Amino acid sequence: MSNLETLGFDGGKYAEVRATLAGAADPGLAQNTLLRLKDALGEGYGELRAQIRKDATLRTRLFALLGGSTALGDHLVAHPENWTLLAEDLPEPNDVMRTMLEAVDARPEQGSTANAERTAAGTYRAAEKFADGTEARAALRLAYRSLIMRFAAADLAGTYAVPRGAKAGHDGPQTQPMLGYRATTHMLTVCADAALTAALAVAMRVVYDDAEADAQLAVLAMGKCGAGELNYISDVDVIFVAEPANSNATKLASEFIRLGSACFFEVDANLRPEGKSGALVRTLDSHLAYYKRWAQTWEFQALLKARPMTGDMDLGHAYVDKLAPLVWEASQRDSFVDDIQAMRRRVLENVPKDMRHRELKLGHGGLRDVEFAVQLLQLVHGRFDESLRQRNTVLALEALMDGGYVGREDARQLIDAYGFLRLLEHRLQLQRFKRTHTLPANDDDTARRWLARAAGFTPGKRKSAVERMEETLRTFRKSVSDLHERLFYRPLLGAVVDLSVGEATLSADTVKAQLKALGYRHPARAYEHLSALVKGSSRKSKLQAILLPTLMNWLGDTADPGAGLLNYRKLSESAEDKSWFLRMLRDEGVVGQRLMHILGTSPYASDLIISAPDVVPLLGDGSNGPKLPDVAPDQAYKAILAATKRYEDPDKAVAVARSLRRADLARIASADLLGLMDVRRVCVELTWVWEAVLEAALRAEIRADLLASGEDAPKARIAVIGMGRLGGAELGYGSDADVMIVAEPAGGTDAVAESEAVSWAARIVDQMRTRLSKPSGDPPLEVDLGLRPEGRSGPVVRTIASYERYYRQWGEVWEKQALLRATNVAGDKQVGVAFLQAIDPFRYPAKGATKADIREIRRIKARVDDERLPRGADRATHTKLGRGALADVEWTVQLLTMMHAHNHPEMHNTSTLEVLDYLDELDDPEVIRGSQARTLRAAWLAATSARNALVLVSGKRTDQLPAPGPHLAQVAGSAGYDPDAQQQFLEDYLRTTRRAHQVVEEVFWGEVPSLEFD
Repeated sequence: MSNLETLGFDGGKYAEVRATLAGAADPGLAQNTLLRLKDALGEGYGELRAQIRKDATLRTRLFALLGGSTALGDHLVAHPENWTLLAEDLPEPNDVMRTMLEAVDARPEQGSTANAERTAAGTYRAAEKFADGTEARAALRLAYRSLIMRFAAADLAGTYAVPRGAKAGHDGPQTQPMLGYRATTHMLTVCADAALTAALAVAMRVVYDDAEADAQLAVLAMGKCGAGELNYISDVDVIFVAEPANSNATKLASEFIRLGSACFFEVDANLRPEGKSGALVRTLDSHLAYYKRWAQTWEFQALLKARPMTGDMDLGHAYVDKLAPLVWEASQRDSFVDDIQAMRRRVLENVPKDMRHRELKLGHGGLRDVEFAVQLLQLVHGRFDESLRQRNTVLALEALMDGGYVGREDARQLIDAYGFLRLLEHRLQLQRFKRTHTLPANDDDTARRWLARAAGFTPGKRKSAVERMEETLRTFRKSVSDLHERLFYRPLLGAVVDLSVGEATLSADTVKAQLKALGYRHPARAYEHLSALVKGSSRKSKLQAILLPTLMNWLGDTADPGAGLLNYRKLSESAEDKSWFLRMLRDEGVVGQRLMHILGTSPYASDLIISAPDVVPLLGDGSNGPKLPDVAPDQAYKAILAATKRYEDPDKAVAVARSLRRADLARIASADLLGLMDVRRVCVELTWVWEAVLEAALRAEIRADLLASGEDAPKARIAVIGMGRLGGAELGYGSDADVMIVAEPAGGTDAVAESEAVSWAARIVDQMRTRLSKPSGDPPLEVDLGLRPEGRSGPVVRTIASYERYYRQWGEVWEKQALLRATNVAGDKQVGVAFLQAIDPFRYPAKGATKADIREIRRIKARVDDERLPRGADRATHTKLGRGALADVEWTVQLLTMMHAHNHPEMHNTSTLEVLDYLDELDDPEVIRGSQARTLRAAWLAATSARNALVLVSGKRTDQLPAPGPHLAQVAGSAGYDPDAQQQFLEDYLRTTRRAHQVVEEVFWGEVPSLEFD
């Protein structure tokens, strides 16, 4: 016999019942639970079956409940007589309160707002038989769960999925009115208020029995309960106020929490002053003193929802009235913006990245996004506009709409999106009556199908119920994801440009207040920039007004939105004659998003782009992805040489080289900031640019000299030898070009020819250096010859033989150490290669470094550590000379090279990173363990990244990380971190360099690591 036959639903007269049952979210579950209910009812099942056939409301509510909630189906089976409740009209708030209080035979306390009819919140006392609380728990749990069952059945019936092909009406499944988000959350809040009023009545009996109460206790609802928008399953946050706050008041509050948590839901008092560490119960004066002196911004945000719930309602209202002025002044706190950003960051950090697409509450485009944004606008504007002082999210959003703070269409879309997300949340919670906000996994077809049907989706002609639900969810999530643009920036631009026809617009002061809350440190200036960008009636001004809400939304996620807006204004003026600029921002959203990140993060990169706006198209995507990394380093090199060779005037040639260098630096810095280039490639690309400029400048000087003198050929062949980080192809944004110059006579080797050739080469090099170092708006081009033999006292140019003689006879250990980085970067390649071959015996001695050499290197390093660190610098965070930073790593690698390169030819390499790569692979404890090489490499990369970030945010070379604050936030943002995660950036840097310092102690100094700075 089938289930339907067992239930008595076979035969033609039950066709309507079978059709309705087929519409359950889980028809199989509904049938199985109904079978259990039949057994529980016994002979009484006949009456239920008759009513199912007769009463369409009962039928739909019952089947919706049994197919939509395992837990509430179990409750009905456990209390089968309660099926009759499903056919009745839903109880009104007074009925709910009376039901809960009658469950424990509660009576009103004298002088309380409680009444004899038991319809109002207040202080009651349960009957004497509930004095131990045990019997009360069962009575309270049954009454509460039965009420929830009734509302859930009506709620589920409102989204009951009528099967495809079935007609709704007299001969088909009956559709029920949809309760909707507002009615559902309101009645769930009413149930919670009534349940906790009854719990307080039992607590009164437990604590005082028949004695007169010696304290008045008010219970304030917070969070969703305070706002009247409670879920089916949610913690109910409360705060207690008592007069006096004596031991009995504390006992009363504690018993209240125990009863509420045992019978209904988790009752949480952790939003109280000082959280778990604070007193459970305080007087009103104590609360007031705390909020005036100690409270943080998030605590005032939480108070937006505070509502007297039960107990001494007069005391509860006094609490709200006294604290309200403090709540609405919170936006004037100095830390308001930083606190708000930190709170938003913590919300996201609480959700694993792989779960964010499934999180209805905390994920991107989720419920918390709407709630957080609405509360921020309330705190900013509610200070002056009392109409915004609404606890409920949707009511607050409507008030913001009516006040002109949010566009009407935008508000309506967000309200609909919020309601839909809450609908899905409620369906998920009802299934097993557990707290959850997580959608089923993508591969859980059964759970997703159940959710779609429970939410009212049926298959269409081309899409399944699940596909239709997911399409709706994507649409609403997109609407919520854009909410910062909708809620924050569109109204601002509407006020500035008066776009909101037929809607109220914000005043200038209101716009500035909102800009300040959104992270603009100088709101008056930001307002001025906005006004300048959209003023006038030209097509460009109108296009700017359309673009700016989106662009400002993206700027809002950067370290300095105000500076970003100023940079955008400058760039717009610089690109005034480029018709493609605004069109590209309009048509290619990724270009605008990437551009805003750069403009709000790096003054260095911003200035470069403002000077070279033709770089902006490279911010887009090509067929292979982002265009920025597609430009090969040698392509930029060849472009500079090709462009400069057309000019006979060296000034013009160098100017062209500067211009192309500017564009290349803008491209590299942009790719770096956007995470499209790693540190290695950034260093290599910066080196290529410097080499191209040196080559182009040298050729221009020689070309001009030959034209002026009438000579056919140069008198010398000149090679530019890169030293330091240039030689290692590891330049940073702020690096100079450390070089040495080698020259060989072009026409002979006699003394006169050699002297004349060297003199001519020196003049050419001096002219080149002077021309490159001329002041300009670009990053400086300093060519440093300080590493040449005899330093600044020695000749600028030498022949190979002269260099060889010097190093053999007078070269000191540190000078030979410097040669480890020497490589040919410009000029005559043959001369450069010959020079490198000549110096190889000095930098890579056949037997390696002597003990005396090693002692000398260590002595010099100790002196550098003591003398070179600037006064007042912090050795822990100095990216060059700090502990475990660049100098430590590079000196260690160079010492290892001097000691072991004669046995390991692969170490004949000018690159610190490439030597470390080899040592990692080698993993020879006689040289260095692979793990130690990896530690040094990680520290070098971290220090170089931080050092580059310092230049990106300051525009000048600096090595010291700033103290925590706005500047460090910018540095963190430039180094690839979220600006709000500056502390994490700093901790990562310190941890990485600390580990490297331990390796340096062991490998460079030959000591046991001290662990002093752990």
